[in-house]
Amino acid sequence: MKNIRLLHLYLGTFFAPAILFFTVTGALQTFSYHETSRGSDYQPPAWLASAGQIHKKQGLSEPSPSPVAAQPATAPDPTTPTPKAKPKLRVSWPLKWFVLFMSVGLVGTTLLGIYMAFKYRRGIRLIFGLLAAGTVLPIALLYLGMLPA
Repeated sequence: MKNIRLLHLYLGTFFAPAILFFTVTGALQTFSYHETSRGSDYQPPAWLASAGQIHKKQGLSEPSPSPVAAQPATAPDPTTPTPKAKPKLRVSWPLKWFVLFMSVGLVGTTLLGIYMAFKYRRGIRLIFGLLAAGTVLPIALLYLGMLPA
């Protein structure tokens, strides 16, 4: 049991910063604070938009070319709309692999935590009840939110 607790401690400590980052950015994305919505004048802060890209795509957008550099050598026709260049996303594959490793670590430490909760044999009914509630409550809230208004 001592080795399992140590493994849980070391894995949890190693992954804690990344888990906190992905938890916070995921929570902000739940309410779409990382992007602009159609018909809204909300502009997310640059750091939040970047954090959202790291969370969703494990990469960062390259800066858009400046309008001056993008102008053709001849004068543009004022009636022709100028296309907006979409920034290219640079994806970090090493970060993608780290996130996969972190996910496996989070699942592993969670299972170790559940194992330890049962191993200490204090309040087995409470442990089962909490696990059941933690499973059923999010599912119930999902369907509750989908009921017609």
